[in-house]
Amino acid sequence: MNSPHTIAVLGLGRMGDTIATRLAAEGWDVVGWTRSGRPASGAARTAADPQEAVAQADFVLLALFDGPACRRVLEAVRGSLRTETIVLNTSTIAPAEAAELARQFGASYVHAPVLGSVPAAATGTLQVLAAADRDTFDRARPVLEALGTVRHVDGDAATAASLKLIANSSLAGAVLALRDALRQSDALGLPRAQALDVLELGQLGRLVARKRPFLTAASDATPTTTTTTGTGTATATATAATAEFTVGALAKDMALLAGASGAPLRSAAELAELAGPAAGPDSDIAVAVAAAATVPAVPDDVLAPLRAYVRGHATGDPAHFRDAFLPTAHVEGIRDGAFVSWPLDAYCALFSGGPAPDEPARSRRIDSVDVHGTVATATMTLSHGADTFTDVFLLVRADDGWRIANKAYHRRPAPPHPQVGGRGSEGFAE
Repeated sequence: MNSPHTIAVLGLGRMGDTIATRLAAEGWDVVGWTRSGRPASGAARTAADPQEAVAQADFVLLALFDGPACRRVLEAVRGSLRTETIVLNTSTIAPAEAAELARQFGASYVHAPVLGSVPAAATGTLQVLAAADRDTFDRARPVLEALGTVRHVDGDAATAASLKLIANSSLAGAVLALRDALRQSDALGLPRAQALDVLELGQLGRLVARKRPFLTAASDATPTTTTTTGTGTATATATAATAEFTVGALAKDMALLAGASGAPLRSAAELAELAGPAAGPDSDIAVAVAAAATVPAVPDDVLAPLRAYVRGHATGDPAHFRDAFLPTAHVEGIRDGAFVSWPLDAYCALFSGGPAPDEPARSRRIDSVDVHGTVATATMTLSHGADTFTDVFLLVRADDGWRIANKAYHRRPAPPHPQVGGRGSEGFAE
């Protein structure tokens, strides 16, 4: 046994239960508690209430879902904590929440979020980001080292919480990149297994290799499948019970990061959508990716007005713009140094009814479309002769389908390259 000390683990979800089992296997006296009353697995004892769990504990380890849960549980047990008890909080919470808990509990509080999910906790290979004063950190180190490699954060509890959110942001980016890669693979008609084989060779390789049983199971017609990979045969069931790290938890973390930083974070909204109809918030991140990859990124009816807009530029026929825009729409931007705001009739009058002389050399590309219920935003790049335009659209779902409500544009000189013809008609210069 490493020490006769007792550790109370509060929160016996997937991660907390695995941590409790790991600590018990390493020789610690572990008592667990969870709000549901579900008993701990492994060698951990289960207490009837959190006060009982912490009454004789030298260390109290929190493995809870979010900041409010941490606050409620610590408020409930505060009167039962012994003076020398150290609180180890492994939960992923907002920096401000971590700072407040550190303020309340002072030197006895260690904010120690972990990098890694259930398999890493089971094998003691987590990466632990621990913020505490040196004396408290030294006392807590043996417990934390039973879970993995410990890094003493140069900063306070808020710093450790921020670093954990930043680490999960990189995971969120990889998850969404994998979703997009599989969507493009499906659009090209590539077999899923073949695409995964190649993705495993690239920058997403570690994620694909670790999550391949989930990715394969979720893409099959049946909920359970046996998959043969380079590391052997694995059976995976695309259910919440098998989840290692849920898409709901990752979406929560990205919402915390967006709120704490005050900076736009696209992944927060995209993960929230994955946690909804794609697979459910309790699904493993890879199950959600596989489910979302089979759904078109943007429905065709949302793209229809954007395609009509492209046809308007390609043909010079303003009828296509009337199909694309609501009658009340305006087109706005800076033209010859002055702000302009054209109603639809004035905008259509700019077009002559025929294509520009250099139309074969022109191109248009839809860069992004984000749909939020009955509204959407989109951006498009238009390479038109000597000019490049960035168009930003607001779309709404009207009675007769999706239409462009408004458009704003930015015009800049195109990068130097050989041109076919001149600038083209005035109408095509916006």
